[in-house]
Amino acid sequence: MDLEKMKRKYAYTLARVGLNVQKGQTVLVEAAVEGWEFTSIFAEECYKLGAGNVVVHYLDLPNMKVGAQYRADEDVRRVEDWEYAMHQGYLDNGACYVRLEGVNPRLMEDVSEKNSNAIFAHVDAVRNIMRRASREKHCQWLIAMVPTIQWAEYILDKTGEEALNELWEILLKLCYITEDNDVVKTWEEKGRRNAERGRAVDALKLTKLHYTASNGTDLTVGLTPWSKFGHEDSDLPAGQVPFNANIPSEEIFTTPDKFGTNGIVYASRPLLLGGKSIENFGFRFEKGKVVEVLADEGKEMLEALINTDENAGYLGEAALVEYHSPISMSGLVYYTTLIDENASCHLALGRGFGQRPEFNDSTIHVDFMIGTPDLCIVGTTEDGREVDIFRDGDFAL
Repeated sequence: MDLEKMKRKYAYTLARVGLNVQKGQTVLVEAAVEGWEFTSIFAEECYKLGAGNVVVHYLDLPNMKVGAQYRADEDVRRVEDWEYAMHQGYLDNGACYVRLEGVNPRLMEDVSEKNSNAIFAHVDAVRNIMRRASREKHCQWLIAMVPTIQWAEYILDKTGEEALNELWEILLKLCYITEDNDVVKTWEEKGRRNAERGRAVDALKLTKLHYTASNGTDLTVGLTPWSKFGHEDSDLPAGQVPFNANIPSEEIFTTPDKFGTNGIVYASRPLLLGGKSIENFGFRFEKGKVVEVLADEGKEMLEALINTDENAGYLGEAALVEYHSPISMSGLVYYTTLIDENASCHLALGRGFGQRPEFNDSTIHVDFMIGTPDLCIVGTTEDGREVDIFRDGDFAL
């Protein structure tokens, strides 16, 4: 495999299939500083598609880590007026937005919880500018990964360039990118299959989903008549350019009833929160809201998360992903939500999709994975019938 050639094909996939960059459009990029070489390749592919400008802002977490040791907490958290104005100015003029994430799971290991929370509060506040634009201005957006040596060495039993190159090969496979395939056609077909599966679930007219698993999960998630799993280009607002927000992606998803979640759910994969990995945790819900955090470690961080704002403890997403998905079958935990959420069913605390009174809204949207090999999901229809949606971790429909 010519890896350099394949990196460029990956960059093209993100620009064309992910963002669907339009002629003359500005592309606003948040990129991990460790991934600067790939970011330049990505920028060139955007220009080849006709982008009018590619504006790159590097996220330098190592530098922010140092600064947090010497700056006041409120100074670290604060987003300056010029930061708001700069990002908002591009978005007001029709820019699209991409986040090219590079993972360093060990970076925040020696950072206090207070400093880590402050750093990521700042990062998330800047990202919220883009999130608002995606809802209000219907701009295209994308989150994608860029392999780094630190990430590769953490999840693979190898070091240096050998680890990095193997992670690139794994990522390309997870994104359905081969040396000779037409990635546009590949992803169009993948999108059609997901839409068909979503429509099959929607046709049942479900009012709730009941999740059970041997790890103790026993959770009911209420749905509304507007909780649709089948998403198609025809559903987009007028003038919205079609795009794929996540690459890779295996999910079909919906926004549940804000007040309809009850019971206990346990996570099946680690959650990287504030730069720190939290494992073996769960939540107890009553009338839609988290009323108890279940965790031996990281409990304070999770409690801080659900108290970020008045709606942070409610669900904003319920996503269905087969346990035997390509990502799960790779046998790796990736320590990044974008990939790990596509290894199993997941839920998200915080902001939902769409603006309805029945849907939750929040400044956060944090996914956590709940899929297991024995997960069962039973749906209840409007007329009271029970239908197996998932059996033994996979779709039963």
